[in-house]
Amino acid sequence: MAHDAENTELYGGIALGVATLAALLIANSALEPQYSALLEAKGEIWIGSIGLSKDLEHWINDGLMAIFFLLIGLEIKREAIEGSLASIQKAALPIIAAAGGFIVPAAIYAAACWGDDPQALRGWAVPCATDIAFAIGICALLGRAVPASLKAFLLALAITTI
Repeated sequence: MAHDAENTELYGGIALGVATLAALLIANSALEPQYSALLEAKGEIWIGSIGLSKDLEHWINDGLMAIFFLLIGLEIKREAIEGSLASIQKAALPIIAAAGGFIVPAAIYAAACWGDDPQALRGWAVPCATDIAFAIGICALLGRAVPASLKAFLLALAITTI
């Protein structure tokens, strides 16, 4: 059973890497206008007279990231019940490190944007969530070479950036 979970994590990490590489290549090629048009294409969901109509980029950013953080939350719960966050002694360092990983980048971003447009201060959390997703994907690719405590730290950090 654990072997199947490791394979699933590995395949998820590979998919993340391949999708990232493909997006970077396409966005920086002659296909960029078509790529941008695809991201701007509208997607709709209707139930009776109630519906949502958003562009594909919005569905990815808000919809898929919500699912990502739901899965992260479930993993944190599992770690808190039976894993490397099950006791205060085990959880203290990842929680403190996650809080520092949340506060320090926010302070650096705020310091860099302080004199600029006040709206600029609203964007600091966007790179945090994306970077954590990639770090978790890399951990999945590395498998058992990554200590469980590092995965727990990244998951705790992910939760603090929500």
